[in-house]
Amino acid sequence: MKAKKILFITTEMVPFVSENFCSLRGKNLPQSIQDLGHEIRTFSPDWGIINERRNQLHEVIRLSGMNLIIDDTDHPLIIKVASLQSARMQIYFIDNEDFFTHRGIKADENGNEYDDNGERAIFYARGVLETVKKLRWTPDVIHCHGWASAIAPLLIKKAYCDEPSFAETKVVFSTAADELKSDMGERFVRSIPFRDITTDDVADICTDKCDYTGLAKIAVKFADGLILEDSKVSKDIIEYAKSLGKPVLKAQKEEDYAKAYSEFYETLMD
Repeated sequence: MKAKKILFITTEMVPFVSENFCSLRGKNLPQSIQDLGHEIRTFSPDWGIINERRNQLHEVIRLSGMNLIIDDTDHPLIIKVASLQSARMQIYFIDNEDFFTHRGIKADENGNEYDDNGERAIFYARGVLETVKKLRWTPDVIHCHGWASAIAPLLIKKAYCDEPSFAETKVVFSTAADELKSDMGERFVRSIPFRDITTDDVADICTDKCDYTGLAKIAVKFADGLILEDSKVSKDIIEYAKSLGKPVLKAQKEEDYAKAYSEFYETLMD
């Protein structure tokens, strides 16, 4: 199999955050795909719970300095990087004081999910794509992993489709069950328009507030394929993907998933 360039837009990964299914998959998947011979780049949000000193994160000045406008407000984009020597991987981190610094992954210390998770996801996805452009790297496949990556397929297909880095890219979205309990907040839908993207692009899914199922459907609508991380993913999401004719890869056994994902990427490239 010819080596492919795979970009991973993850939501969380060990050892930077605590161990759970999503964070373990966030690390092990890129590592396993790299071990299969693919060239990879991996991104994560710089969640406020990440210990930057212990994990040796440092800012990449040449990539930082851009402002992204979300809901008519400028938000500085900061890019940091760290290495996982044991996995032979370099991780890029998207940071911003408003969205990530001093804040948890999706909820505060009392377990209350943030009412701007939707805008946080938008900022993260746009930050990744702008950084990849600066890196002058052209991925064959972009694997969007988890809720924080869910707006990326829409951006890639509608706002960045003419960019050389993404013009020929295939996009995969993978999800586990019920990644968020609350809706995205009242500002989410109005924060979506960017370049050629309008609220009409998501009007068939959500016109006001948007829950996680709606967010996942937005990802599915603009992705080239859907991967189920577990067997409990909402049937509503699965049926929506099938109604659009999108290929769906069912949940795989732990020992088999990396090879199955690699083969799934290959089918999308054919």
